[in-house]
Amino acid sequence: MNNPTLVVLAAGVGSRYGGLKQLDTFSPQGDTILDFSIYDAIQAGFGKVVFIIRKSIEDDFKAFFNKKLEGKIEVEYVFQEIENIPEKFKDNNRQKPWGTGHALLMVKDAVNENFAVINADDFYGKEAFEVMAESLKTIDKNSNKFNMMGYVLKNTVSDYGFVSRGECQVNESGNLTGITERTHIEKVDGGLKFKDENGDLIPISEETIVSMNFFGFTPKYFELSTYLFQNFLEENYKDPKAEFFIPLAVNHLIVNNIATMEVLKSNARWFGVTYKQDKEYVTSEIQKLKEAKVYPENLW
Repeated sequence: MNNPTLVVLAAGVGSRYGGLKQLDTFSPQGDTILDFSIYDAIQAGFGKVVFIIRKSIEDDFKAFFNKKLEGKIEVEYVFQEIENIPEKFKDNNRQKPWGTGHALLMVKDAVNENFAVINADDFYGKEAFEVMAESLKTIDKNSNKFNMMGYVLKNTVSDYGFVSRGECQVNESGNLTGITERTHIEKVDGGLKFKDENGDLIPISEETIVSMNFFGFTPKYFELSTYLFQNFLEENYKDPKAEFFIPLAVNHLIVNNIATMEVLKSNARWFGVTYKQDKEYVTSEIQKLKEAKVYPENLW
């Protein structure tokens, strides 16, 4: 059985964070959050990492990661650019990339085995990678059997502003039955609320299971989502803000019984940086993990 591949979504611009958070460091040793994810993935048995980046950050990314990962894991880079779509859908008003679902399609020629996909700026935890790797190694690469890591909403929000999360519906068998992308969830008056399509704030349970874009797929996903992205472009290519999210594709596949998605669970803690103010907390948590010997002082 081939070792699974780790695909990293790292093409974001970090507009709310105010900078390139993929390469921001959170320890005296100069570790990014992504360093811990790759370290955990290697320990869990992933054999390759594919970074999805923009051409404009290629040199910075390679300078940061190539030397430290040399000899430890196979590394490949692919690029997500606005113009990476069929000619007939190109629109000069477009200023931002087409979203995570579009980004993931950029790796279809680089990945031939089961793979996990993560955000570059989220800390998922050692156990989450172990659970994901173990699952991916048992799945037939020709099947439409997918999975995802589920997290409790209250453990994934920021004190400093709104966040985007995929709200999950899970059946008694532990399979996903639907996923709703909530692009605006925030703390309000001691509780959590999301903003609906009308701009109204609606209460949401703190215990809601959410997706943090940590999915496990077989290569069959590329075939299925290519078709969905074509349909999305047909309907939305003139909308400068429309984005094709991975949860949007997943939801279609699940609701229409084209694929199944098991919701994996672990006790791993999630944390991440959406806003600059999140950095102090994340830095403190990483220091605690090193002091507890969960990670060595020097990862590489």
